[in-house]
Amino acid sequence: MKLAVMAFASLIGALSTQQPALAQSGDDDDGDPAPKVTRASQNVPELILGSKDNSYAVNRKDFELVSGQGYRWKITSAAGLEYKFVTDLFRNVWMNQIVINDLEVHMNGAPAWLEFDSEGTINVQFSTVRPGEYTWSVPDLADKGMTGKIIIK
Repeated sequence: MKLAVMAFASLIGALSTQQPALAQSGDDDDGDPAPKVTRASQNVPELILGSKDNSYAVNRKDFELVSGQGYRWKITSAAGLEYKFVTDLFRNVWMNQIVINDLEVHMNGAPAWLEFDSEGTINVQFSTVRPGEYTWSVPDLADKGMTGKIIIK
């Protein structure tokens, strides 16, 4: 039993010291140098749903992230509509916390969606763990352009 515990501890130690493959690589598919993974969380450009002039506007549709990096992402409702923000990204990252008005929600799993009943900002902190292409949308308003993608390299 003691030997099994020591072997398990050694395995965990070895796995925790490995660096993500992308961080070691010098180039991505486009020939540009790959961004280095850092210990500090990086800011994802804010996603703003709606505006005073157009309830269906979004300021940005596509996002590119690096596997193995920690991130902070502000998602803001800037119009009077109710928005149900859905993404398959949350099921493919390590979720650290969600912050709403300086109140922190810590989870042991991913949220199904974020719902904005009024204007405001939700700050999501997570670490990317699985490269891939993920989608985000406001499902009932996706046909009005409230949809996009998140690529983790």
